[in-house]
Amino acid sequence: MQVIGLCRFSYPALGGFQVGHDTIEERMAYLYNDARLEERFRLFETVALPCLKAQTDPDFELIVVIGDTLPQRHLDRLRDILAALPQARIRSEPPRQHREVMKEILNSARNRHLPCLQFRFDDDDAVAVDFVERLRAASDDCFALTQQHRTIAFDWNRGLIAEYGPNGIAATEVFRPFDVAALGMYVRPRCPLTIMNYAHNKINRFMPTVSFDTKHMFVRGHNASNDSRQKGERPADVTPLTPEGETMFRTRFAIDADAVRQMFTREGAP
Repeated sequence: MQVIGLCRFSYPALGGFQVGHDTIEERMAYLYNDARLEERFRLFETVALPCLKAQTDPDFELIVVIGDTLPQRHLDRLRDILAALPQARIRSEPPRQHREVMKEILNSARNRHLPCLQFRFDDDDAVAVDFVERLRAASDDCFALTQQHRTIAFDWNRGLIAEYGPNGIAATEVFRPFDVAALGMYVRPRCPLTIMNYAHNKINRFMPTVSFDTKHMFVRGHNASNDSRQKGERPADVTPLTPEGETMFRTRFAIDADAVRQMFTREGAP
């Protein structure tokens, strides 16, 4: 079964952000700010990509959506980073309505004659190294449901919030049903619906959903450039990881605390 992940990397969409901008030029200036992009790149490289490289089921595709105005030096850096993940490809688009362009990208990537599993992936988040394997197994286990419904959501709702910096990783465990991370969706053959048709936290209103309480299935990044933080979201109550916690992050998410320290202490760190 085809498995497709969709990652929006500083794509200047029309809509799709909690932070409002009066013009697309203002949005691009915000997204392409050097300090912001430096933070996003460092999180992408040390947090988001390692878990995808380490997936126990490597049979998936990751589409990384960027704006066609992303400065060349940043595009070159993104290509270099993604070179180590053969499942990834970059899709460049002009500013368009957020949901419409994302739905179009997903549908153009799939074989309409086959069922498809889809997931969203933020560039500062991580999923467990067995996420794709569990997503595929969940679809197999729910065969009776997939025969009756066009779409089904699969949600792993136990994970962590984490902050990253020169001192390493600080985190706290959370229970977050239908969050972006570790949420997948089955789509029947020839069905045009995608995971981007729905707000992630409302997806259970529109289709059957199956939830799993497997521990440590995702890590949500909490950092200065989170879209939600720009509107006053309160800081997470995180605490520095113990040595045991660092081991868990390394084995469960392929996130290395030493690599984080090194990344965020080098010249130009945010």
